[in-house]
Amino acid sequence: MKDLILAIDNGTQSLRALVFDLQGNLLVKNRVELEPYVSPKPGWAEQDPDYYWRALCEACEGLWRQAEATGWPASLKERIAGVALTTQRSTVINLDRDARPLRPAIVWLDQRRTYGEKPVGGLWGAAFRVVGMTGTVAYLQAEAEANWIRANQPDIWAKTDKYVYLSGYLTYKLTGRLADSVGCQVGYMPFDYKKLTWAGPRDWKWQAVPIPKEKLVDLVPPTGVIAEISAAASEATGIPQGLPLIAAAADKACEIVGAGCVEPHVGCLSYGTTATINTTHKRYVEVIPLIPPYPSAVPGAYSLEIQVFRGFWMVSWFLAQFGCDERIAAQERGVEPEELLDDLVSGAPPGSMGLVLQPYWSPGLKLPGPEAKGAIIGFGDVHTRAHVYRSILEGLAFALREGKERTEERSGVAVTELRVSGGGSQSNAALQLTADIFNLPTARPHIYETSGLGAAMDAAVGLGLHRDFTAAVKEMTRISAVYEPNPANRELYDGLYNRVYKKMYQQLRPLYEAIREITGYPPKV
Repeated sequence: MKDLILAIDNGTQSLRALVFDLQGNLLVKNRVELEPYVSPKPGWAEQDPDYYWRALCEACEGLWRQAEATGWPASLKERIAGVALTTQRSTVINLDRDARPLRPAIVWLDQRRTYGEKPVGGLWGAAFRVVGMTGTVAYLQAEAEANWIRANQPDIWAKTDKYVYLSGYLTYKLTGRLADSVGCQVGYMPFDYKKLTWAGPRDWKWQAVPIPKEKLVDLVPPTGVIAEISAAASEATGIPQGLPLIAAAADKACEIVGAGCVEPHVGCLSYGTTATINTTHKRYVEVIPLIPPYPSAVPGAYSLEIQVFRGFWMVSWFLAQFGCDERIAAQERGVEPEELLDDLVSGAPPGSMGLVLQPYWSPGLKLPGPEAKGAIIGFGDVHTRAHVYRSILEGLAFALREGKERTEERSGVAVTELRVSGGGSQSNAALQLTADIFNLPTARPHIYETSGLGAAMDAAVGLGLHRDFTAAVKEMTRISAVYEPNPANRELYDGLYNRVYKKMYQQLRPLYEAIREITGYPPKV
């Protein structure tokens, strides 16, 4: 009986090989820690592409050993119906004619920029000037990794036969086919987000990011069969040769599906390195005007997303800067320092006694603008580390509530329930204050590995093991805990959100611009 799915999830911090059944139960798991990146120069984030492949092989080989050690029979492999792959978004790789990497992968956390690119011209350029989008396009050009490589490493660019995301490279290593899922196309490529395919020949993106079409790979919609596991990949990983690799999507998109959020009224909060709020829609909607929604893990659908870049990274920042006590105690107890932070939250009341944090630790494109800075206001002599930490969690929830309201306004669909995934979802304190700030029931999915589960759901639907995503969500996802809003806390948070937080950015923006003018950080495009 072929009734199991192997999901491979290559995140930022680790790579996991996961076996799921058709009820969404995680049967076997093996995790390999990753060094997220190396920094040859300040602000750079790179990694050897084959480092990811070696980690994938190690994770799969360890998975089979783990299965044997926990009593699973050898027939476990024989029950696997297909394989699904999900990876971190926007990590790019240059390949030569033999599909060998020409340089280290540029990881999504990379901060290098390319200034002075030739502006988009012609009718497109004139249209952008009329609607005030010239600066936005220049920002996108500066952010595009391909533009940096072409400008600074022209020999590498000349030798590049294919330019792919990490998902495309691992797909090649698994199958021998240079292809990728439509659901993985998140980044600075000439991609038509509305039509969910490469941009048409007259699209302005070919001017902004001039990548020759022949350098791009074939695209397969989520749930489609990309290719079969090759003999070489089978030998390296232990995955049975000939199993179909089903197109899934990028990790955030899979996380949304794995959390059961395939209807537009269900909001998915991701409390990960980048904190996000997403809703799934069949209709193309730009939540931020002129900024497209991303491809969903559901074929033909869109993921409306608002990001807080470096969202729950701020927890790591707090631990590094102020968490000496937690780090020492965690080492003594043999646990992760993050596990002790809920105790710290209890040391400060809801609202952090007026300490309000704006979590713009990294500048944005349009929301907030590229001049944005982080801010904490309301300090008094009563405030402690506990208040600062709680204000971080509250500030992130305020920012995501603002994203929810913007999504509702642009889409016309009210969000009536929330699911929370990602590392921060394991915090009871974070989920309770989220429920209070949003004034909505806030649920934790039954499983932490929601991105891997979402990839497995793509495979289950693609292989016909579930008839559609409605059935897959019903059978493979469920809730482990629900946090109801506390009325007293809700009233306090509404006051802080409406009368303080929502006004902070506009009030502080002139000061941010002055700081940028004086210090040169962040630099202007």
